[in-house]
Amino acid sequence: MERPELNEHNKQEYPPMHTAEHLLNGEMARRYGCGRAFSTHVERKKSKLDYHMPAALTDDELRSLEEYVNAAIAADVAVTEEFITRAEAMEHFDMSRLPDGASDTVRVVHIGPYDQCLCAGTHVSHTAEIGRFRISSSRYQDGVQRLVFKLD
Repeated sequence: MERPELNEHNKQEYPPMHTAEHLLNGEMARRYGCGRAFSTHVERKKSKLDYHMPAALTDDELRSLEEYVNAAIAADVAVTEEFITRAEAMEHFDMSRLPDGASDTVRVVHIGPYDQCLCAGTHVSHTAEIGRFRISSSRYQDGVQRLVFKLD
């Protein structure tokens, strides 16, 4: 499986931001049972993730998420990949976002003990390369929690 140089929006991927998105997405799914973001927009300057949630996250919850991601970054764990069959992936991952025509082999990205998911994007090799993570704003409307974040 080749690594794409461009994402679906034809913009150059920024590996630190994309890897930070994995860390936040994984923790949101674990902590709140909301699954990974149903809508994402990842760019160099700022990124946003949207989740279906029953209520808005509190300021304390937002701070706790920020602390979690920054602790994972500070842990300086390796970001690795492995290739598995679609059949194996179906046992562990949500396959609904897999594009039509995807091969029988899929790529799993592992971020130490913090996250693992199917992904074709580009990532840093160690979390310490990400920089400081900051949730710059959040909004809750009509059952959707939006988180906007930046890297300093």
